[in-house]
Amino acid sequence: MDGPLAAGFASGRIVDAILVLVALEALLLVWLCRRAAPLAGLSRPALLANLASGAALMLALRAALVGAPWSAVAAWMLAGLVAHLADLGLRIRSAMAHRRRAPGPGTTPGTDAFTRVTTFKRL
Repeated sequence: MDGPLAAGFASGRIVDAILVLVALEALLLVWLCRRAAPLAGLSRPALLANLASGAALMLALRAALVGAPWSAVAAWMLAGLVAHLADLGLRIRSAMAHRRRAPGPGTTPGTDAFTRVTTFKRL
């Protein structure tokens, strides 16, 4: 069963194809973040850090498939960890900033509609 797929795995070309797809995904998502209103709130640095983490893990896989030294595999895995930690840091910072923002206009349990005591006049 030595077909093109087996040859692609043995040479690491399958990972190259997947990395091209990841790069296209990154370009598409960055473009959509700029154009589409629902995606405008996405953090591009966090998104790119997430994709970089996955790409680094794919490169570690490629290094293992082609028989690279263990240090090359470990280096790519370390790069994936660094990108993953950057992604987490950016997401946590964004969540904390979102929690510190003042609430938007409207009725919440802390506004006058709930806390103000009113007195009624007798007619």
